[in-house]
Amino acid sequence: MTMSLSSDASDILLSARGLTRHFGGLAAVQQIDLDLSRDRIHAVIGPNGAGKSTLTHLLSGDLPPSGGRIILGGQDVTGWPAERISRQGLGRSYQKTNIFAPLSVWDNVRLAAQSRSPQAWRWLSRADGCTAVNERAERALELAGLQSRRRTMAGAASHGEQRQLEIAMTLATEPQVLLLDEPLAGMGVAEAERIVELLLRLKPGRAMMLVEHDMDAVFALADQLTVMVNGQRIASGSPAVVRTDPLVQAAYLGADE
Repeated sequence: MTMSLSSDASDILLSARGLTRHFGGLAAVQQIDLDLSRDRIHAVIGPNGAGKSTLTHLLSGDLPPSGGRIILGGQDVTGWPAERISRQGLGRSYQKTNIFAPLSVWDNVRLAAQSRSPQAWRWLSRADGCTAVNERAERALELAGLQSRRRTMAGAASHGEQRQLEIAMTLATEPQVLLLDEPLAGMGVAEAERIVELLLRLKPGRAMMLVEHDMDAVFALADQLTVMVNGQRIASGSPAVVRTDPLVQAAYLGADE
């Protein structure tokens, strides 16, 4: 089994050790160790039911772990609720696009930025009057490449643009760690290429974890790969090393890969 974790502790922004989640008698995630480092994309792959999305839910606080520890930005966040973990510097996207369809692209991003403002719940203040919020939203919109679509109703945007919008909303919260759950799902070639380019632009200064079934995108993006099967990690290392691992070839990539 290939086993390799990031060695420069100063660049590790999120670390999990022995992360485990049981559902009754089923161990959906078993003793997973994982490091997410600055300026690196760590892809988690495996067949359906391998535990990839459950792992993402554990790291983001959407599910509490049954065992193990999670360290985010030097802080033990094990068992924290999702909102508190998000404020500690973690952002995530979901398999199902999570946007406000009746609102414009700009309003979606501004709402996300406003959630990080100390004035977020002052209902009698004008939302568009907060300069800091608007600047944060503008940066996120630019990073995501959606400036020209700012007035488009989110529900009328293409599937690829909606995924870009969800990423922009996440960026508006200014996370240091990004967890992206199947961001290329359901896309055509051109849209997938735009998302790959976007993720490469977002890489500097951030740690990213990518759960994805598009293997061409995975090998184009990932600096580090973790392969899961039946809730367990069977291999971890560079893409070049992992794709030649006999266990990975047998379990996921195919014996003749």
